Amino acid sequence: MQQQLLEVNGLKKYFDIKGGVLGKKVGEVKAVDGISFEVKQGETLGIVGESGCGKSTTGKSILRLIEPTEGEVKFEGKDLLSLGPEDMRKMRRDIQIIFQDPYASLNPRHTVEKIISEPLLVYGMKSSKDRKARVKELLEVVGLQEHHGSRYPHQFSGGQRQRIGIARALANNPKLIICDEPVSALDVSVQSQILNLMEDLQKEFDLTYIFIAHDLSVVKHISDRIGVMYLGKMVELANKDELYDAPKHPYTQALLSAIPTPDPDEVKERIILKGDVPSPSNPPKGCPFNTRCPKAMSICRESTPHFQEIEEEHYVACHLYE
Repeated sequence: MQQQLLEVNGLKKYFDIKGGVLGKKVGEVKAVDGISFEVKQGETLGIVGESGCGKSTTGKSILRLIEPTEGEVKFEGKDLLSLGPEDMRKMRRDIQIIFQDPYASLNPRHTVEKIISEPLLVYGMKSSKDRKARVKELLEVVGLQEHHGSRYPHQFSGGQRQRIGIARALANNPKLIICDEPVSALDVSVQSQILNLMEDLQKEFDLTYIFIAHDLSVVKHISDRIGVMYLGKMVELANKDELYDAPKHPYTQALLSAIPTPDPDEVKERIILKGDVPSPSNPPKGCPFNTRCPKAMSICRESTPHFQEIEEEHYVACHLYE
């Protein structure tokens, strides 16, 4: 039985909308609206959904790079949201993040060696000789060479830069890495190399990942369990095979019907969703998906469905199952 590493309960992040002459609050964007899940040690939890559904905000809120509005984030039993700045800084040694954009997340004025050795210095590795040796080791682990340490980020390709970002995240031997769309800015051929590298690193260092992406085939390749988000809420969470073979939520069914199949003779029914995603500043009453759902009933427009377990380890928020 895997041990529980992270537990998220009722996490919310609302951004204020300011307006008028005095810049008063006139509304709020419900980027993440009360989601709950847990991550077991050594597994990869994938989080998918279309752009703007709140998946990246979820990742950054767990790390408190964005301060959550309310909720509870427990890492190894400690509530991260109750920690002071200094204690939180110490916790970040165990929880790291790989950012989406390998171009923007590396300081262009620093050499690669300085970028990777900075976290080592922050967490107390004072000897420059030790830092140099550790940087060399990390570069080799992610498939780069020692001489790359003296170069600057602009001298590398996108895939190589993402390897540098991974090396930086690994520097202090974290237990959990939040991967915020780490391959979406890369070519498809490079994506597979980075995904294979991440899987190898997970086995080698016993890492736990939260893997955020919008590409369903990428998530299936790397994840053990997958959560589907829509408009700031988690609508379905299940083991990856179960989710792909028997999706329960109408939104998940529509998403999966859009994955292209390699077999030209296979006839696949495509579920086309009508209308646009509602604004997170003015979400619809009841179920957030009711305005586009092909199976919407009158109760869906009135009350929000509970996120509940309908089969073993399979959670859905949908009135069809209540």
